[in-house]
Amino acid sequence: MNTSNSHRAGLVRKLLPIAAAAMMLGGAACAHAADAVVLYTADGLENLYRDVLPAFEKKEGVKVNIVTAGSGEVVNRANVEKDSPKADVLVTLPPFIQQASQSGLLQSYQSANYRNVPAIAKASDGAWATFVNNYFSFAINPEVVKSQPKTFADLLHPDYSGKVAYSNPATAGDGMAVIILTTSLMGEDKAFDYLKKLEQSAKFHTKGTGYLDVLLSRNEISVANGDLQMDLDDAANGGLSLKPIFLAADASGRPTTFQLPYAIGLIKNGPNQAEGKKLIDYLMSTDVQSKVPDIYGIPGRTDVPLAGKNGEAVKQAIAGVKLIPVDWNQVMAKKADWTTRWKNEVIGSSGKQTEVVKPQ
Repeated sequence: MNTSNSHRAGLVRKLLPIAAAAMMLGGAACAHAADAVVLYTADGLENLYRDVLPAFEKKEGVKVNIVTAGSGEVVNRANVEKDSPKADVLVTLPPFIQQASQSGLLQSYQSANYRNVPAIAKASDGAWATFVNNYFSFAINPEVVKSQPKTFADLLHPDYSGKVAYSNPATAGDGMAVIILTTSLMGEDKAFDYLKKLEQSAKFHTKGTGYLDVLLSRNEISVANGDLQMDLDDAANGGLSLKPIFLAADASGRPTTFQLPYAIGLIKNGPNQAEGKKLIDYLMSTDVQSKVPDIYGIPGRTDVPLAGKNGEAVKQAIAGVKLIPVDWNQVMAKKADWTTRWKNEVIGSSGKQTEVVKPQ
């Protein structure tokens, strides 16, 4: 594939969520039509949707309208519309899927295809289930960063001054994951002390995470946060110059991460619930789940193997990386305080941009 064309393809794919979000801002009702089912989704799964949704649309005779944004943003929009929902299905990362459930945005739906999703990876009441499993990661531009950072302390080196960016924890699941991982490894106070130091190297923060891959590839930044599925997919299929990495707490430790899955749920009182349920059933079917490794994701169902060339690439990327458990109930309890603390202590009065929405 021609590199320049691949790069443009990746850029176009990353700009599509912006257009979708703009459509929502200008008139969310436009996303819904009588013969459509509306999906609000976190960014990163564009290639999967493009591959699998045409068959669903043909079979059901219904259009799937997709609105893509950061994990927190799609939940916030669903919450704004709570009294008159515009969407039928929600796909987002934790802790925002838990937030949606606790806020009463989701309706219990026990899809028959949830049965092979582990109990720990789904809500007991059927409000949501893991759709595509994934891991939190960081990413670099390997053409620019010749000596890959190994630890969090490495990012404080003057070489990265003004070359670091990560997504806003208030609006992006991957952004909140930065806080989750650093607090898990360092403790809360030391983690925020670290993030304050890191802010001296931060260029800005983005509203969603997907835009960061384009900026990395353009060499506008050198290091960013991300997730393994999206970063591998963008590098291989988007023609972008980036490499996912995992960081260690210190020089004596192992690179560490945690699972950060895309979860799916039925929006309560959505305008087309019957087709919304069918869409969930379809996305959780064996046929679709078997295509998840194609976009470097891990099937949410345990009866569908992580197979093929891309599945092997995921296994190799995570080899030797320490996986830590996350108590998402605890994260939900801390989320509001962490967000406030990040805005007050990390951003403070710096005037730093926190909601960059597209590559400049």
